[in-house]
Amino acid sequence: MSTTDAVTFWNGVYAARPSATDPRPNDRLAETVTSFPPGDALDLGCGDGGDALWLAGRGWRVTAVDISALAVERLAGLARSCGVGDRVIAERHDLHESFPQGGFDLICAHYLHTPFDLDRSTVLRAAAHALRPGGRLLVVDHGSTAPWSWDQDPEVRYPTPQEVAAGIDLDSVTWMVERADALRRLATGPGGRTAEVIDHVLLIRRTA
Repeated sequence: MSTTDAVTFWNGVYAARPSATDPRPNDRLAETVTSFPPGDALDLGCGDGGDALWLAGRGWRVTAVDISALAVERLAGLARSCGVGDRVIAERHDLHESFPQGGFDLICAHYLHTPFDLDRSTVLRAAAHALRPGGRLLVVDHGSTAPWSWDQDPEVRYPTPQEVAAGIDLDSVTWMVERADALRRLATGPGGRTAEVIDHVLLIRRTA
């Protein structure tokens, strides 16, 4: 499938639902990052912007990127209306083709899944290299399929955090896996529907 197909698909996903007015951060971000000192953060696949706004509200300077120009435009406007427009830079990137410039203290990739071609290992390796010493890469993946997910393929298999780490193939002298867990939580979907889901959580720190 082409890049044009991917852009059209994701713009369609966001166009089909109202603009978020108060998007919430992902649970795994909030529980993991609260104790980290604020710095420069990169949000890969920012979507409605809940993570970026949450981080900015806690003093982080956030670069938030998404393949959807509509998602990026909405987030930029929401950041301004929330009073954190000076701490959020929203950029459109197709991570299959480009990666944001700069060095970061935190890089988040929450549910960076797509039905289109994307070499995730290459993207996450680039993210690890964009960390400053002491910085962390937080990768949160689906470990199960929620009833409201756009992907209901019964044959889908979600790699474990350990498998994701192995695929990134980082030098253990420079990067350290701090956490690799499969965790259950009660998630809330559209219309208030709830279901138990599994999150795969991988946290990598750049040590040098």
